[in-house]
Amino acid sequence: MNFLGKSRSQTAAFLPLYLLLLKILQPGHSHLYSNRYAGDMVIQLIPNTEEKVDAVKNIYHQLKVDLWQPSSISCVSAGTVTDVHIPHNVSWNLLAFLQKANIQYKILIEDLQKILEEGSSLQPRRNRRSLSGYNYEIYHSLEEIQSWMRHMNKTHSSLIQMFSIGKSYEGRSLFVLKLGRRSQAYKRAVWIDCGIHAREWIGPAFCQWFVKEALLTHRSDPTMRKMLNHLYFYIMPVFNVDGYHFSWTHDRFWRKTRSRNSRFRCRGVDANRNWKVKWCDEGASMHPCDDTYCGPFPESEPEVKAVANFLRKHRKYIRAYLSFHAYAQMLLYPYSYKYATIPNFSCVESAAYKAVNALRSVYGVQYRYGPASSTLYVSSGSSMDWAYKNGIPYTFAFELRDTGHFGFLLPEMLIKPTCTETMLAVKNITMHLLKKCP
Repeated sequence: MNFLGKSRSQTAAFLPLYLLLLKILQPGHSHLYSNRYAGDMVIQLIPNTEEKVDAVKNIYHQLKVDLWQPSSISCVSAGTVTDVHIPHNVSWNLLAFLQKANIQYKILIEDLQKILEEGSSLQPRRNRRSLSGYNYEIYHSLEEIQSWMRHMNKTHSSLIQMFSIGKSYEGRSLFVLKLGRRSQAYKRAVWIDCGIHAREWIGPAFCQWFVKEALLTHRSDPTMRKMLNHLYFYIMPVFNVDGYHFSWTHDRFWRKTRSRNSRFRCRGVDANRNWKVKWCDEGASMHPCDDTYCGPFPESEPEVKAVANFLRKHRKYIRAYLSFHAYAQMLLYPYSYKYATIPNFSCVESAAYKAVNALRSVYGVQYRYGPASSTLYVSSGSSMDWAYKNGIPYTFAFELRDTGHFGFLLPEMLIKPTCTETMLAVKNITMHLLKKCP
C-alpha cells in the first residue's frame, strides 16, 4: 500500500485509532523474546468519522496487522479507541503518511523492547521461587503459579482444596482452587477465572491476590469471614495455560490457545469466542489466523470444554461467574452478543454500580459499567454470556487497568493498587449474592 501516493482527501481517510504498535528497526541488546520488539512504538490514534473507520479497516485487511483493542476489526466504529500492531516494513511510511496528512498522533512508548526489559518478570529475582515469601507484587510464570497452588493446598488444607478439571491441548493440568469453610457439603458458590487471554498478565495476578487476601483477612474482616462461611469460591488462576506459558517464553502478546489447525499453519483459538452461545457470530472470526478465531466448533478447545463441563455439573450451586481480563477499566455484564436487556437487569446493574463505586473509593480510579455489547463492543461466543444462558444469574467480566497508556504491559508497581481496588469490587458483588436483591 502506498500511503504517500494518495491525495490529501484520501490520505485523511487512513487515520486515528488508539494504539498503533509500530516496528522501527533499531539495534537491541536483550535476549528477551529474541529481541523481537526492539524499537516498537506505541502510538495513540482514534478514528472519529466513518471515512476514517473505513481507512482503518482497509489498513487492517491489507497489512494483516494485529489488533490490541478492540480485539476484532468488525468492532471498530467512529470514536472507537483502537490499538493495532503494524509490521516494521511499513512503519516509516505510515509515520510519514500521518505527518503529511496532518493527522495528530501521540507516541506513548518509544521502544517497546526497552519497556519489556525494564519491567520484565523474566529477569532473575531473589525469593521469586520462595513460596514462604511469595511475592504477590510481581508477575509469575505458569510453573510458579502452579507451585504456589500446590503450596496453598498443602499449608491451608482447612480452607483450600486443589483439583484438576482436565488437561490443556498441550497436556498441562487445568488446576482449580476450591476456597471456603467446609461447614456443609453444598453451599452456593462463585466461579472466578483469570487468564483466558494469555497476554493479560494482570488477571492471574489478581486471582492469586484474591486467595492471599482471603487467607490473610478471614479472621479479622467480618465481610471476608461471612463470604468464606456461606460460599465456596472456585478459582482458576490461569485458564489458558498453554497460551500463558507461550506468552512468557516466545511471544509476550500472544492471545489465543495453542491448538493446531489441520489446514492452516496458524495456531490457537480465542478461548472467549469458543463458547456455545451465538457461536462465531458478530465479533468473532472464522479464520484460524485471526486473534478472534472462534474455533472449528463450539467447545473445540479442551480448556473451554473442561470449564463448561464443570460449570454444567455444578450450575445448581454456582450463583456468580466472574472473569478477569485486561485492559479498559470496565465492569461488564450480559449481553455481549446482542443489544438487549437481561431479565434480572435491576439486580445485576445495582451490583455493578456498587462495585465500581467501591473500587473508585480506594484510588479514585474510574470504571465504566454496563452491558458488554454497548459498553465495550458486540462479541459472540463469550464465557460470560454462556454462563448467564446456563443459569448463573450474576455473571460479570472485569476489564482491569489501564485504559491504554501501558495496555497489556501494566507495570508490576501497579499490581498492588489494581488488585487492592478490585478486591473491594469483588467483595461487593459477593455480598450482593448474600442479600435480597434491592
